[in-house]
Amino acid sequence: MRKLVMTAFVYCLLGLASGVYYREFTKYNDFTGDTQLSVLHTHLLMLGMFMFLIVLLLEKAFALTTSKNFKLFYYLYNAGVLLMATMFTIKGSMTVLGKETGAALAGVSGMTHILLTVGLVYLFIVLFEKTAKKT
Repeated sequence: MRKLVMTAFVYCLLGLASGVYYREFTKYNDFTGDTQLSVLHTHLLMLGMFMFLIVLLLEKAFALTTSKNFKLFYYLYNAGVLLMATMFTIKGSMTVLGKETGAALAGVSGMTHILLTVGLVYLFIVLFEKTAKKT
C-alpha cells in the first residue's frame, strides 16, 4: 500500500511542478496561445495522483496487489502516463517556442494511448478476478 501512496504523491508533485512550469515558461516567452502545457498538470493530477488514490482504496477493499496481473497494470499504466507527460511537455514547449512538431512525436504520443489502454485492461482483469464469486 505504501507503494501506491508514494506513486500518488510523486504524481502530485509532478502535477504541481508542471503547473508552475506552464505558468513561468509561457510568461517568460510572452506566449498567450494554446499549448499542451496548459492541460499537463490536470492530466498528471487526475490520471496519476487521483487514479492511484482510487487504486489505493480498491487495494484496501480487494487486495489487488496480490494478483499476478497487478504488476502488469502498474508498470504499463505508469509508463503510459509518464510517456504522455513527456510528450505533452515536449510538444507544448515546442509550441511555445514556435517550433514545429514532427510526425514522430505524434506516433510516440499515440503509443501513450496504447499503453494506458492496455494498463487499464489489466486493472479491470484484476478487478474482475478479485470481485468474482468464489464457488
